[in-house]
Amino acid sequence: MREDNKNLIVAIALSLAVLLGWQYFFAAPEAERQRQAALQQQSAQVNPSAPNPPLSPSQAGGASPTVPGTPAAPTVMSREAALARTNRVAIDTPAIAGSINLRGGRIDDVALKNYRETVDPRSANIVLLSPEGTQNPYYAEFGWVGAQAGGLPNANTEWTADRDRLTPSTPVTLTWDNGQGLVFRRTISVDDKFMFTIKSSVENRGSAPVALHPYGLVSRHGKPTTLGYYVLHEGMIGVLGDNGLQEIKYDTLDEEEPVAGSTVSEKKWDNVQGGFIGITDKYWAATVVPDQAITYQGAFTSQQSQAGRTYHAIMQGASQTIQPGSAAETTQRFFAGAKETATVDAYQDSLGIKNFDLMIDWGWFYFITKPLFKVLDFFYRLFGNFGIAILLVTVILKILFFPLANKSYASMAKMKAVQPEMVSIRERYADDKMKQQQALMELYRKEKINPVAGCWPVLIQIPVFFALYKVLFVTIEMRHAPFFGWIRDLAAPDPTSIFNLFGLLPYNPGAVPVLGPFLMLGVWPILMGITMWLQMKMNPEPPDPVQKQVFAWMPVIFTFMLGSFPAGLVIYWAWNNLLSVTQQAFIMRRNGVKIELWDNLRKTFSRKSSPARG
Repeated sequence: MREDNKNLIVAIALSLAVLLGWQYFFAAPEAERQRQAALQQQSAQVNPSAPNPPLSPSQAGGASPTVPGTPAAPTVMSREAALARTNRVAIDTPAIAGSINLRGGRIDDVALKNYRETVDPRSANIVLLSPEGTQNPYYAEFGWVGAQAGGLPNANTEWTADRDRLTPSTPVTLTWDNGQGLVFRRTISVDDKFMFTIKSSVENRGSAPVALHPYGLVSRHGKPTTLGYYVLHEGMIGVLGDNGLQEIKYDTLDEEEPVAGSTVSEKKWDNVQGGFIGITDKYWAATVVPDQAITYQGAFTSQQSQAGRTYHAIMQGASQTIQPGSAAETTQRFFAGAKETATVDAYQDSLGIKNFDLMIDWGWFYFITKPLFKVLDFFYRLFGNFGIAILLVTVILKILFFPLANKSYASMAKMKAVQPEMVSIRERYADDKMKQQQALMELYRKEKINPVAGCWPVLIQIPVFFALYKVLFVTIEMRHAPFFGWIRDLAAPDPTSIFNLFGLLPYNPGAVPVLGPFLMLGVWPILMGITMWLQMKMNPEPPDPVQKQVFAWMPVIFTFMLGSFPAGLVIYWAWNNLLSVTQQAFIMRRNGVKIELWDNLRKTFSRKSSPARG
């Protein structure tokens, strides 16, 4: 078998691996996610709260302080019923609506005013946090823990509020007297976006000193249905001092060995300073932000109960001894909202939160992905359309890489010019591969040809392509961002399909078992395939029949593969192919090399139109 044929067979295998890999890691998990979501809507299970898990012994007294436990909810009720059963302080800001539960003092009711479930403006707002008693409680809790747990506020404590409404201009102060000499106060304020500030104080009116630890936690009951994408992190997240970014998936945490004498699985970091700790979804997050100047202990925990798993992201500060007649105070922040890039970056800069921008999953190519988003966002602000921004950024990338592409295409042009001599060398040394390679290398040296130069544009495009994919996939700014016509969400696949004549036939090809993801072949993937086919027709047809078949099928393979990619990415690829055809034609003409496009098109269509010979 010729070496060229071997290489092409490897190329086919790699292409199929990419296609099947996409189906396994992306399309299949998404189908499973949709199936699980449907099952969850059909049946609700009782999800009582599990006790909050212990943290490791403190440095001060060696005790094992425990975050206050929570009572089990007897039944699962609607969110409205759960909210109505307790006294609450309303939250009303330009970005969020919700309430603070005066029983326990929890922030357990947050809905996002500017984000909806679907592109339909009449769909429901995104609900981020929900109280105990609902199917999947999700909330934040702050306070103090210590040896005298009986005298500390817990989940059943009834706090008194100084007002019934929290707004950016009107903070709320909660008060509780334990009747044993300790008075607790909690002042909660909120800005016009997603950041709460919680100042917790305790006044010692007793006759003996008290040692307490401040804590803050995010609690999530029940394992949520995740998208399951390999390139997206959902689960525990935090930057814990110098330990850097920590991303732990739910299943990974569940598999940790339980802490001795308990059912709690735990990942813990001691003596850290700065950063944040919490739980993240694709577009939303709930994170506790400690005072960046204090030393604290951070932990992610998972606890199994009859109702399922309960997850916590916890920070606990060092012990503070409060003498009689004195008070102690601690300040924490709590982010609950959409992971908007500008908002998250502003919090990092204004509040000095260490690496807060890593809450957004920029991925391994952070140094490409985030700057690429910044450029896209700049053009979006100019033109009001992320699709146009993608087209403009593609042009800019083509201009930036033009010198390299020029050398690459020029080298390819020289390769075409010496093609007859290369064929002659292969025929002359057909039985001596060593001499054949030496003669070819001498030809390359004499003509100043780099035989691998043609690979550089493709190699450079791979990280840019992946970075753009990450931008489209993880940034909330791309969520529900329209282009033109039928593309109402650049972060979702093209919703049309040639297999139902683009909506004329009354059935959904995507619902077909197994083949569904491949049958959602919309207008833009087809346009991308056509542009890729045109790009291949720019070059002479290979004489080898195997090569010819590979080149004939590659556009088809990639068309089906990109059918399930975000529409914005397919638009980028199609536009990039079209620009590449134009660029290659310009460089080839400048180097005096014949452009094969029209001859190849005439050959292709003449073969198809000629009658079959008997």
